[in-house]
Amino acid sequence: MAPCSCNEQIKKLGQQVTVMRKEIKNLRQHLESAVRAHRKHMASLQCELEACRQEKHEMKKTAEKDPQQGAEFSLEKGHIQTVPIGYISSCFSKKNGTPRQPSVCMSSRASLQIQPSVFNNPDHALAGLEHYSHVWLIFLFHKNGHMSYKAKVKPPRLNGEKVGVYSTRSPHRPNAIGLSLAKLESITGDTLHLSGVDLIAGTPVLDIKPYIPDYDAPSTQTNMNVRYEQTEDTVDSETEAEPEGLQCLGDSSSELDSKMKFSASGSLSEHSDSVFSKVLAEVRDYLQQGELCVEILADRRPTKPEPESKSTSRLCYGADSYSSIAAWIRNPPVAKLSVRFTPTAEKELREFQPPESTDIGRPKFQFLKGPDEAAAAVRGILSADPRSVYRRTCCSDRLFYFSLDTADITCWFGDGFAELSLKTAKYKQQHTTLQCE
Repeated sequence: MAPCSCNEQIKKLGQQVTVMRKEIKNLRQHLESAVRAHRKHMASLQCELEACRQEKHEMKKTAEKDPQQGAEFSLEKGHIQTVPIGYISSCFSKKNGTPRQPSVCMSSRASLQIQPSVFNNPDHALAGLEHYSHVWLIFLFHKNGHMSYKAKVKPPRLNGEKVGVYSTRSPHRPNAIGLSLAKLESITGDTLHLSGVDLIAGTPVLDIKPYIPDYDAPSTQTNMNVRYEQTEDTVDSETEAEPEGLQCLGDSSSELDSKMKFSASGSLSEHSDSVFSKVLAEVRDYLQQGELCVEILADRRPTKPEPESKSTSRLCYGADSYSSIAAWIRNPPVAKLSVRFTPTAEKELREFQPPESTDIGRPKFQFLKGPDEAAAAVRGILSADPRSVYRRTCCSDRLFYFSLDTADITCWFGDGFAELSLKTAKYKQQHTTLQCE
């Protein structure tokens, strides 16, 4: 019986070996096919990469020959490239507490240095900009955190109400590009010193444009048109008849005309002094009487009742209502807050020194010019309620933290006010802390 069992085991082992050989053969075939597919895929990738390199080389070669033609060539194909010309150095280091608009905190300060990689001589690009008081800054919202966006957003000033993203200045947009108007304090070399900014430190700036009221402000454009029309009307009115109010003088105008003609005749040489004095006196009396008649006629004219103003969703302002804005911009549902400094905060805020101070034992600012400017910045930020809609309506924690220059600020929001206190620390060793009581 033993030899039979051995033969059966040998037969089974032989069958298993045969199956294993077939599996190994199949694995070899799959591996070979995978290697061939991988080589084919790598070859296609290399071809695509080589085509991209060739296209880039051609674009660069074309741009070197004709820079304008090269730019048009790339833009026509949708190759839009934006290179930051510089990065903002600001008194705001974090998103929390940064003003949402420049007008909220006019005492804030920042600087912008043009990158040497953009121009060989960056200061040459700023030549002539010192003649302007304000500049437009086109920048990127680099702190969005994600690139998602929605067609409708909830501006904090609307307290949760939704409006279209293009009717707001929300940073969450299809193209995260921002526009800010800043005051140009000075230019030193390749650096712009700005105030009234709402940008975080490190914000990439794409472009700088001068602010020109004649082109950028609708009120100025309307006033210019009015001045031109008035000039033309003045020239035309010289040939027209006298106003209605001056006709009450009767024949005095004809008498004056006859005397003026007489003064212009040959007898002028004989009695020039006496004639001129008499004519000037009569002209003065004539004009005074005319003004009096005009005032009398104006008083006698019936006054028309002013039409009642209709409530609209837009606010129109200025002469002829040359522009309009959404009503919630000037009348938002979120009221401004009063800002309270505790006595300790006011006292210790005076310990701060301007950036140029050499006193090592006292805290000093890096951007702000002194305690008064810092207090104005804090009031501007907190009075506009920098909290989000969620923190304002749903969060029970009323503490709020933000950074301003070299100070870390902690405040407490009450009903219609924000209160804070201050503890100073040595500059460059740790941030100064503003805390609530």
